[in-house]
Amino acid sequence: MAVLNLLLTGLVLASQCLSVPVQDSPRQRLLDGKPLPAKYRKSAGAPPYTPGHRDPYDGAVDSVGRDVDPLPWRNGDGASVLGPWNKERAKQSPDLVRPPSTDHGAMKNMRWSFVDSHIRIEEGGWTRQTTIRELPSSVELAGVNMRLDEGVIRELHWHKEAEWAYVLEGEVRVTAIDYEGGNFIDDLKKGDLWYFPSGVPHSLQGLGENGTEFLLIFDDGNFSEESTFLLTDWLAHTPKSVISKNFHLAPEVFAHVPKSEKYIFQGTKPGPIDEERPSGKHVKKSKYQFTHKMLDQEPKRTTGGEVRITDSKNFPISKTVAAAHVVIEPGALREMHWHPNADEWSFFIRGRARITVFAAEGNARTFNYLPGDVGVVPKNMGHFVENIGDEPLEMLEVFRADEFRDFSLFQWLSETPKKLVVDHLFADDKEAAEKFWDGVKDGDKDEVTLPPKDLGDGSGEELGEL
Repeated sequence: MAVLNLLLTGLVLASQCLSVPVQDSPRQRLLDGKPLPAKYRKSAGAPPYTPGHRDPYDGAVDSVGRDVDPLPWRNGDGASVLGPWNKERAKQSPDLVRPPSTDHGAMKNMRWSFVDSHIRIEEGGWTRQTTIRELPSSVELAGVNMRLDEGVIRELHWHKEAEWAYVLEGEVRVTAIDYEGGNFIDDLKKGDLWYFPSGVPHSLQGLGENGTEFLLIFDDGNFSEESTFLLTDWLAHTPKSVISKNFHLAPEVFAHVPKSEKYIFQGTKPGPIDEERPSGKHVKKSKYQFTHKMLDQEPKRTTGGEVRITDSKNFPISKTVAAAHVVIEPGALREMHWHPNADEWSFFIRGRARITVFAAEGNARTFNYLPGDVGVVPKNMGHFVENIGDEPLEMLEVFRADEFRDFSLFQWLSETPKKLVVDHLFADDKEAAEKFWDGVKDGDKDEVTLPPKDLGDGSGEELGEL
């Protein structure tokens, strides 16, 4: 009998162990193509990216902040994924996995991440670029992200294109001469800019304990960092006899000139500017200001953030590049607008965003952006920038233009006759017409706008456990 009891006990324990589901969570069932149990298929309160989730207003989901895996379910339509699936990339672009119902048509890709760009590694630094080759929609501008450690030099060089730059971190010394032979030297910190017109020779050097990192913008999407005119490259490809004549020195003096380009290399830590400034008999200072302190500008404060604009009006040398530094608080929106004079080339410094680009003819597409990402919105295409995360969104809007210009949808409608607006949008809903006109009639442009807290996004959902 004791043996029989022991066997029965073992069978019971075994059956209990076998009854425990293995990897049978709702999320795993969706990934396996299996239907969800009825308790998970209710529309009210169903988590995003499940068959039961309903969101008639296409509210944003911060899949990175909430740590959820987007799947192609939208208002009951769609299906699970059975094949290979890069969950991390899907999480970075939830509005590509499950586009808003308002997206339609074919549109070029408007997003690129610098993490997908090839990095050229050099002594004490590196560089990577986003050009028309990486992002075909980047027609008007190209970007380069560069890092220089302490004392490391981006060698003396010049470009066919104009160069605009924003210091992301650290400190950097810039040197240049202008078209009239005047020399320029300045030390810059985070949030400062420089601009060198086409052909102006210059150099960059990392300062401070950690050197510097910066974003370079060139006014041609076809730019290549490999096409730079470098001092060492030129001398390496010029006969020593010619170099001797040019500098009035014996050829032997140039016996050890580098035989190839140095590009980025470790240099000697420089002293204070006044000690380093050239002081020869015919040397003179430049009368041009090639640098600007963008973050020291007093911002325009809005209901949902702040905006600083730098263009030729307050940085006169910058004739081909204009820019805005924008901070968007959580829940706020860079209002619906468009730019009439240039494509927008955006760089995201921190936070998480989504942008829908409207291209006319019923075409619209939504993209998501993280720090280090680049976005393009072609000239005159309507768009917004929505902060979908839980921290401030910081970004640069850069344009190949001498002035920053935009049209606000809000301001346009507020300065259009009421009857005309109502006939367009609310002909069959007089009550909604009055509410709308009451909200826009004062015409106060709010570049970064924060909606009322009780407005909601229409989804009526909080993220549940998957």
